[in-house]
Amino acid sequence: MEEIDPAFIQDPEHRPMLSTIQAEGIPIIDLSPITNHTVTDPSSIEGLVKEIRSACKEWGFFQVTNHGVPLTLRQRIEKASRMFFAQSLEDKRKFRRDENNPSGYHDTEHTMNFRDWKEVFEFLGKEPTFIPITSDELDDRLTQLTNPSPEYPPNFRVIIQEYIQEMEKLAFKLLEFIALSLGLEAKRFQDFFINDQTSSILLNHYPPCPHPHLALGIGPHKDATALSILAQDEVGGLEVKRKTDQEWVRVKPTPDVYIINIGDIIQVWSNDTYESVEHRVVVNSEKERFFIPFFFNPAHDTEVKPLEELINEQNPSKYRPFKWGKFIIRRMNSNFKKQNEEILRIYHYKLA
Repeated sequence: MEEIDPAFIQDPEHRPMLSTIQAEGIPIIDLSPITNHTVTDPSSIEGLVKEIRSACKEWGFFQVTNHGVPLTLRQRIEKASRMFFAQSLEDKRKFRRDENNPSGYHDTEHTMNFRDWKEVFEFLGKEPTFIPITSDELDDRLTQLTNPSPEYPPNFRVIIQEYIQEMEKLAFKLLEFIALSLGLEAKRFQDFFINDQTSSILLNHYPPCPHPHLALGIGPHKDATALSILAQDEVGGLEVKRKTDQEWVRVKPTPDVYIINIGDIIQVWSNDTYESVEHRVVVNSEKERFFIPFFFNPAHDTEVKPLEELINEQNPSKYRPFKWGKFIIRRMNSNFKKQNEEILRIYHYKLA
């Protein structure tokens, strides 16, 4: 990792200027009432649905325990992540991503926000993953993306694939509860993901930073995903902007807990009933940190728009429809080609 350059220090947008509240406000929800993958008896889990509804409305974030993901698998992927990032920069950059494929390794020089103090290995949830070739709405051509295959650590690819399978199971389970919390059928979101996905997993490493008061691991942002599932290590560093007062709240690390947040896609599907919330990751000068976020995304040809069941004359649609795949491509172009235009976000589709 490089030293922080003067341009970084001069840029207030990416400095942790606001104070952080040491609070345990992010709700922790026990998923033990779930006995299998499918929600078969909504009445038996009414309390759980109510908890999720409240967390989504008040925070846009919640944490889950008794989620069903084997602890041993989480430990394996965390160990593999540490081993991969412990390699030399030369060895890691052999698997560098490029403008044609987002999977692979990148560091501070190659993130969407080059001032983020981190390095990343990204892996696609489905292989191949299909996305449009261009952002042109009239161009229907597709390209397929594949994952790199590092030989070190041993079985790296297999471990990631096994972990992704567990993340998908948990994501589908959570989507059912989120659907029920919106008054929808439990399987309402499933068809957007069942045949194809553009999901991905990131192994994030935040090295010790020589100037932690001037830097952030990840600057303030909202996730463009449907759902994000984060494994945070014991060091922590995730902060969430509380909706009630816009204060930054530290999410205390809790063993074997996953942190869930609503993404932009669910904000649109819910017609702003639920909101994607801003968050960031801080760094320190003494300890490195490892985060593993899984981003659950629909198929490229999904038309993202408010669901018909949630709009009416009193609550009209707040967004114009957009194709998820075209959205991805425009975001990728903004990232790698350094276009002189604002990064595409869902508020660009907001109706007056």
